[in-house]
Amino acid sequence: MKENGGSKAGEDLERALGSWSRRKFFLATLAGGVAAGARRLFGGESPVGAGEAQRPQPSPRDWGQGKRPLMVSSSNGLRSLEKGMEILKKGGDTLDAVIEAVVPVEDDPNDSSVGYGGLPNEDCIVELDASVMHGPTRRAGAVASLRSIKNPSRVAKLVMERSDHILLVGPGALRFARAHGLAEENLLTERSRVAWLAWKESMSDRDNWGPGLDSPEWKERISHLLDPKMSEAERVATLEWIREVILNPPTGTINCLAVDPGGNVSGTTTTSGLAWKIAGRVGDSPIVGAGLYVDNDVGAAGSTGRGEENIRVCGAHTIVELMRQGKSPTDACLETLKRVVRNYNDDRARLRRISLLFYALNKNGQHGGASLWGPPRGGRPRTYAVHDGTEARLVECAPLLEAVES
Repeated sequence: MKENGGSKAGEDLERALGSWSRRKFFLATLAGGVAAGARRLFGGESPVGAGEAQRPQPSPRDWGQGKRPLMVSSSNGLRSLEKGMEILKKGGDTLDAVIEAVVPVEDDPNDSSVGYGGLPNEDCIVELDASVMHGPTRRAGAVASLRSIKNPSRVAKLVMERSDHILLVGPGALRFARAHGLAEENLLTERSRVAWLAWKESMSDRDNWGPGLDSPEWKERISHLLDPKMSEAERVATLEWIREVILNPPTGTINCLAVDPGGNVSGTTTTSGLAWKIAGRVGDSPIVGAGLYVDNDVGAAGSTGRGEENIRVCGAHTIVELMRQGKSPTDACLETLKRVVRNYNDDRARLRRISLLFYALNKNGQHGGASLWGPPRGGRPRTYAVHDGTEARLVECAPLLEAVES
């Protein structure tokens, strides 16, 4: 939604949220005090770092010239791809490389869709999911609904290496992680807790969450929850971020894929899942064939976005099979997105509520990415990160559908 001052933002929010009067009041009030553009303090879809000053390159649509070693990730992995590439250049394993690239994102308290700092479920508990696939040995491991361990990608690798299973979930996954010496910790940051409380208080005017009508804090809503030591810029950016994650619960994740000089491929996908989800909800990230798939004879693919839609088309597996048939990575991603559109009979009103991105590389070192929607006019394109051994950079995803004005 575009913001042209507080009143315009409030009107847009009211239309978006219909008859939920408490939520309408809360979010319209919050939007009125927030300056446009403040999100940059906490980062947007494209992280600050390498390639920031460069316009993202278009996603390649044909085979082109591949390059190995190569790493591909969702855009929030841009900063850490160098760590993985160092492993590949030294002759290390592709699975070690992709995990080394995602762990810093899992550790980052400001990435609210992965690991420590991830937004919690509706009970204010952070639950994490992850999967890994190792092309050379054709093995896989995954965990789902994992609590108290901030690096689910490491646990997924342990499941692959130290068990005869592929997927462990919930308390069993936690016990397995404990047995292998991984430390438990509180994954809920103060920032995520305040966002959850803001979401909780905005849900309904028929419950007792939030200041009552007799409270002088009634109009303040969320401001009183913030750290008084915050600078004005931090305060404004935090309020804007809270508004955004309530209106549009993040489904972000990090997917990372790698191919080494010899053509060996591995991948991982890790996430904290959909914000405010029902406890125990599992998306596509730990599902082999949906959020991640690797075939060492062909290549690898992964996704971020609405996991339910990806599961229904077995997205990553479908992309790899299309590459096996001769499609380029980008075209394979686009063809798979068409199956999501088909599931909704091209109903754009419902499809507009879905965000889904695919990423792929083949064993020859060619890469591609695609998004269900292109950016609105004047908006930033969806991107993914690529490291070809020289530098990490952002590349535009090829959009399947043209976005309408927001």
